[in-house]
Amino acid sequence: MDLAYLRAHPEQLPTFLTHQRIRETPVSGGDICAAARLTLDDGHSVFAKSWPENADRPVPAGFFTAEAAGLRWLREADAVAVPEVLVALPELLALQWIEPGEPNPEAADRLGRELAGLHRAGADAFGARWPGFIGALPADNTSDDGPWTEWFARARLLPYLRRSVDGGALTSADATLVEQVIARVGEFGGDEPPARIHGDLWPGNLLWGADDRVWLVDPAAHGGHRETDLAQLALFGGPPYHDRIMAAYQESWPLADGWRSRVPLHQLHLLLVHTALFGGAYRDSVTRSARDALSGVGRATVER
Repeated sequence: MDLAYLRAHPEQLPTFLTHQRIRETPVSGGDICAAARLTLDDGHSVFAKSWPENADRPVPAGFFTAEAAGLRWLREADAVAVPEVLVALPELLALQWIEPGEPNPEAADRLGRELAGLHRAGADAFGARWPGFIGALPADNTSDDGPWTEWFARARLLPYLRRSVDGGALTSADATLVEQVIARVGEFGGDEPPARIHGDLWPGNLLWGADDRVWLVDPAAHGGHRETDLAQLALFGGPPYHDRIMAAYQESWPLADGWRSRVPLHQLHLLLVHTALFGGAYRDSVTRSARDALSGVGRATVER
């Protein structure tokens, strides 16, 4: 099997893997999937993701096809580096292999400009045309005309708050604190038309390539608020050259007044996803973000 054959017959990849006709080298696949580098007969490499064989539940229906749809939609913008989807099957996703490189300031500057271009490509509505996932959890991508604050509270905060409480990761007092943020979400300002966003842009989903570009991987792509991508990027210590990424973005497409005060609001979504997925280890991050968000209400419309 070479790359041309794979593109023409993607459905054959599982058969070749089952019969050990392709060399597999395990690589990091993140916290959820198993992953491997596949070396084809013509020397090309492919990155393949699959559901772990020892998982305690089967692959969620539509999991890999949703990621493939998001990757293709981001690539359509022709604004930022996104791997090509080669195979999208219910049990397997295979992508263009990106040779890893080292972070550098020039790549960071380019990423900032390219993220602005991606976001400017826009979306028809908040949500997406396909059922969504973030991590292994479903994401409500039902199309919604907004305003953004109402959609964000309904589709991106409440579902993961409920899951976190039901799973024991958050207490009733924690839930009350987050509910205060939700109740006041309309006071934060910053409503904008839907942008084309990655949707899960924490620093671990940036791949610094040997080609001196930064590639976006593992998206939960949808029409959302561009500040969400940028706020998520600042989580968990931020990426290398974070200041340069932000400066280049601001130069390309300045953010609206009050964006700094809205950062904790945007981050609250992904942090609630973490308590829903991984439990109470992220409880303090959720409550801190909620308190910071509430303290920013009122400043959001006057700061820049």
